[in-house]
Amino acid sequence: MDFLTSKRFVTTALVLMAILNVTLLGVLWWQNIFSKNFHSLEVRESYTRSISPDPDDGFSPAQKVQFRTLRREHFRKSMPEIRKIVVLKQQLIDEAVKTSPDTARIALIADQIGRQQATLDRGLAMHFHQLSNLCTPAQRDSLKAFLGKVYTRRYEHGSRWTREIRPADGPGPGRQQPPPYRQMP
Repeated sequence: MDFLTSKRFVTTALVLMAILNVTLLGVLWWQNIFSKNFHSLEVRESYTRSISPDPDDGFSPAQKVQFRTLRREHFRKSMPEIRKIVVLKQQLIDEAVKTSPDTARIALIADQIGRQQATLDRGLAMHFHQLSNLCTPAQRDSLKAFLGKVYTRRYEHGSRWTREIRPADGPGPGRQQPPPYRQMP
């Protein structure tokens, strides 16, 4: 009898193929589950809730196209600075959570973050200047008011962290009093 047509060979080959199929399906399933849980976020373009000033501000369609072009260009130019800040902040966190952090290194990293942020803010100011060059004097006032609202609002209202700070011994608005301390018998 020929080896390739024997019953034992065909049965063994079918069992091995079934095991291989189940294994590959398991790997695909596992990869799908973990890719949903642990995905990285890459910023590719800017996003703001209110992208442009009011529609009745009197900007022409050509001005709006130029605004969008300038914004994309500014975002492209500022991404390297943003990435540097993200890396520096990660280094700062890594140093801060050590059992005995090096305070001199923390100060150095914080200063580097400040320099990168200053570079980013200078670029932002020049971007605003470029936007204002596209405007008429009346439109500049509208643009100034809009930019003032957008870029100062986050500092006026505070962050989520500062709004959540409350005294430890009393409940805050919407917070219940903690249960009384019970000693275990």
